[in-house]
Amino acid sequence: MKIIAYSYSNPLLEPAADINDWGWEVDRVYQDLGQRIQLQQLITDCQTETTDYLLIHRLEELGDTFEEVSDRLHELEAMGIMIIATEQPYTSQHSHIGGDLWKLLQEIQNQHHSRRIRQGHASNRLQGLPPPGKAPYGYRRSQEKYTIDRSTATVVKDFFEHFLLYSSLRGAVRYLAKKYGKKISVTTGRRWLTNPVYRGDTAYQHNQIISDTHTPIISREEAAQIDRILRRNSLLPSRTASAPRSLAGLVVCSHCQSHTTVTRVTQRHQDKEYIYLRPINCPQLPKCRAIPYQQVLEQTIEIICRDLPLAVDGINFPQLDSIKNSLGQAIARQQEILQQLPNLVTTGILDDQTAKLRAYKLRTEISQLQAQLATLPPVNLHSVAQAVSIPQFWFDLSEAERRFYFREFIKQIEIIRNSKDWELRIIFIF
Repeated sequence: MKIIAYSYSNPLLEPAADINDWGWEVDRVYQDLGQRIQLQQLITDCQTETTDYLLIHRLEELGDTFEEVSDRLHELEAMGIMIIATEQPYTSQHSHIGGDLWKLLQEIQNQHHSRRIRQGHASNRLQGLPPPGKAPYGYRRSQEKYTIDRSTATVVKDFFEHFLLYSSLRGAVRYLAKKYGKKISVTTGRRWLTNPVYRGDTAYQHNQIISDTHTPIISREEAAQIDRILRRNSLLPSRTASAPRSLAGLVVCSHCQSHTTVTRVTQRHQDKEYIYLRPINCPQLPKCRAIPYQQVLEQTIEIICRDLPLAVDGINFPQLDSIKNSLGQAIARQQEILQQLPNLVTTGILDDQTAKLRAYKLRTEISQLQAQLATLPPVNLHSVAQAVSIPQFWFDLSEAERRFYFREFIKQIEIIRNSKDWELRIIFIF
């Protein structure tokens, strides 16, 4: 008894199937990728050699249209071969069952229709064309790429600049509503901040990204800074990212392990206001006492000016430079291969479709490497640390500006309580 198997995959739509996973002992496997050359070889071999069974995952693999599938089924079954579809309820000896066969034929037609649509989308991906659907706010669709819509791009750019200045998503959303009358939800604002389109990239299925497909609204440096802010804000307690006070969300009481909240105390018939940091959920009895906000702020600035340059000096910059150089070299190698593809097509080593598929994979790999490079600390960290180690720098800032810089460097501020006093310990991000 001779058993053969046939597998077909379109590289544009899916990875190649595992040709060794049939659940049967197979004498030979025929596999096609993109074109059905091996299928024709299978038919030719079956005309000269007796074959009992043909295994196939799904019947639609036998052709690109329903007519092709039907013709090849009849041709193979006319040779006395029993065809078994491992992922569908079909075997040749049961093909006379009307209801099941009709449902199966309908499924094959639907699958072919779906594949034609997906192939069209895949062809657009290989050419770097935008995916189907409405262009993101700030852009409009052209035939080959997204182009900036000058009437709305200003709104988006202003949104990004406000977020970069104050690191507050909710604040940027309120700013748009107040200045432009453009009302968006916080969820929409977060999507804008992470949308590759605003960075000049195009995202396709499975989060595959191709870089530099159109004109960006924000630069690579701004995009990297936005990502750092979002990662940093995700570690803070809820709603403290946009709190008006610069220490909000950063201070923790080491005695009760509770985060602190900023509270205001006023006296009747007096304009003076007292601001304190108080533990939110202190389980101690008596509860840990509140501490004057201004004292914590001043001591925080004092410690930053003293310890931040030392912390930056402790970073292994040679190793960091090595990582950056390694990523840069990997990007350069991929770009060099990308530039060689047209010559390979001209000399006939690669056909046009294979070259486009290879270029697509190279460009997505380059985008991944660039994303890794963007997550690394900025190269001017030493000079920044020296600039912010001057106390007057901090006192000249507004609370919103101080909040931005604090969260750029500080992971957490711990209040360490003694019997009668307290002191601070600052944990830096790096």
